[in-house]
Amino acid sequence: MNKFYIASSFKNIDSVQYVSEILVNKGYVQTYDWTKNERASSLDALTEIGQKELTGVKAADLLIVLQPAGKGSHIELGIALGQGKTIILYTPEKKIEDLKTTCTFYHLPEIKKCVGDLAELIELVTKTVAVTES
Repeated sequence: MNKFYIASSFKNIDSVQYVSEILVNKGYVQTYDWTKNERASSLDALTEIGQKELTGVKAADLLIVLQPAGKGSHIELGIALGQGKTIILYTPEKKIEDLKTTCTFYHLPEIKKCVGDLAELIELVTKTVAVTES
């Protein structure tokens, strides 16, 4: 159980790449790295990227949602919830606890929350999901 997918927004590319690199160096396997894509310029490109992202989420043991996240991340969250995946929701601030802006799904018992810095997220991942030999 060592395959992960990180859902987030283009605003967080640096953080997504940072976390991905550390996890890969620790022996985890990233199922799809959407940060290598450029913004889609056509519906065909969106379809192709969407298929790769769907496949990546389905292949992952762990979904990490890095806040702030966009609409695609919430769809990925729904896919992971529906498949019973391990999910970690990361936010640098406690905005997910604000009743005016939070999402109901963030507070399901299946979701582990991490508020703080990226080092705390990486520590939670390594405590939650063991690296296994393929």
